[in-house]
Amino acid sequence: MTVQTTTKKALETAHQAADDILDGASDTVQSARDMANRSLDKADSRIHHLRQDMDPRIDDIAAKAQDLASRGIAYCANTSDRARRQLRQAADTTTRYVSEKPGTSLLIAAAAGAAFATAVMLARRSGERH
Repeated sequence: MTVQTTTKKALETAHQAADDILDGASDTVQSARDMANRSLDKADSRIHHLRQDMDPRIDDIAAKAQDLASRGIAYCANTSDRARRQLRQAADTTTRYVSEKPGTSLLIAAAAGAAFATAVMLARRSGERH
């Protein structure tokens, strides 16, 4: 064998080895891509399942909050209506009492006014001392 033939064979062997290494590297890169894609698909699937699990829970919580708000509004409306009726009843009772007993009503009003005026005067004196 000549030097030239030996060199040519060595060069062909080197090219073949380089091609084999490139093919192996390419296969490795493709395998890594495939693995990454499978991992992303699994993650996407898990997120999708989590969303499906969470949506009914969120809807349930929203419905409960809406129900609670509705009951709160109804309670406030009932309480307000009841307070209005009681105030109207107290006003009617007071009006009836004043029309039936005007003298007694006048004495009660004067006594209440005097008690209030006394309390205000005592509070002012107490405030002046400090």
